[in-house]
Amino acid sequence: MRITTKSKPLYFALSLLGILDFLSFSQATTHLLIHRDSPLSPLYDPSSTHFDRLHNAFQRSFKRINHFKVAADNLKHGSLQAPMKPGGGEYLMKLFIGTPPVEVIGIADTGSDLIWTQCLPCIQCYNQTIPLFNPSRSKSYQTIPCLPTLCSNALGSENTQCHNKTTCGYRYSYADGSHTAGNLAFETLTLGISNPISLPKLVFGCAHDTAGIFDASGSGIIGLGSGNLSLISQLGPHLSGGKKFSYCMIPTTMIDKNSTSKINFGNDSLVSGPEVVTTPLTIVPGGFFFTLEAISVGKERIEFASKGNVTKGNMVIDTGTTFTLLPFGVYSGLVHALGKVIRAKRVRDPNGVLDLCYESSGNNIKLPIITAHLKGGDVNLQAVNTFSWVEKDVVCLTMLSNDISILGNLAQTNFFVGYDLESRTLSFKPTDCSKI
Repeated sequence: MRITTKSKPLYFALSLLGILDFLSFSQATTHLLIHRDSPLSPLYDPSSTHFDRLHNAFQRSFKRINHFKVAADNLKHGSLQAPMKPGGGEYLMKLFIGTPPVEVIGIADTGSDLIWTQCLPCIQCYNQTIPLFNPSRSKSYQTIPCLPTLCSNALGSENTQCHNKTTCGYRYSYADGSHTAGNLAFETLTLGISNPISLPKLVFGCAHDTAGIFDASGSGIIGLGSGNLSLISQLGPHLSGGKKFSYCMIPTTMIDKNSTSKINFGNDSLVSGPEVVTTPLTIVPGGFFFTLEAISVGKERIEFASKGNVTKGNMVIDTGTTFTLLPFGVYSGLVHALGKVIRAKRVRDPNGVLDLCYESSGNNIKLPIITAHLKGGDVNLQAVNTFSWVEKDVVCLTMLSNDISILGNLAQTNFFVGYDLESRTLSFKPTDCSKI
């Protein structure tokens, strides 16, 4: 998500809805990911059609795109800020905090580090569908003293405040006027439903003053970034395999079939096999980046830059953005190459969102593989990764031009995608995600 410091926004790379069922912190773990539009999701609207949900996802994605620009600038300039901002993520994550445990539903965010939720007493809070956390009723809640090693060093002096020596406060202000503020505290985190496991002394933010563009379906943010306070980093020492995670997302066409996606932590997140492509992962506040050298359709290859001049970490990988964004020159070359091989009548997108659409009566259209040439190997994107039916007889390319390049969630479906924060690698393996 996007946190901002000094009124500069950064945006997140990942938000996930998952019901986590940890068997043991000392073992690798596998969990469910449930898309927000799935019948299993609390946000499911049975009156919406597949085309309605696709259009709404596109609109949510548009609100996210510009926030990656500052993250990309930080990559260029070596910024060490760690911002986040909540928004309409595609997935939510459920966990429990406190003793006794209280349910927290947060937008899981690989672009930020802090886990925070709205708390009582509330000076100012946005409306949320579940009760606010009351720290006075938790036996394990403990505020963090205002010491440099525990407070300002953890989040940075620009994000922390000390009103007294016994309490470390934090405040984030956003360029769009949103803000969240509260106290840093130690608390017990409980993961799982049938076999809940508790992790004591988790550092989280107890927010007492929060307002702005926040979704009522969530009560805060669950940071999954690379910083010391993220969930991944705090779980890492207790997991076999360390700071690693992976997921396998089913195609959106299977959402109505009650199929679930998977997310793994620890050794279970290892993506291996003969078809795996592994590429360097660039980690910066605000996102995970990798290097895409070119794309091709058949024998026609469209380069991102001349040989030897490709920018390292030129593309964001993000499960919260629906479509894929490419630089204008690359996108134009792709459209030209597709026009040579797709034998169908070109039409307009009825929703006015996507640029390249074809008439496909009865779905009788042959769509080509688009190959992504990564630093480290080639990834073949099937039609399910690059095209969607936006109406019954209209199919469109789910890629657009932009000055920020993003690999969206449609392009990642039916791939096992693994992040290894220890070795800084990103892996892709073609997989039928409905069967794992």
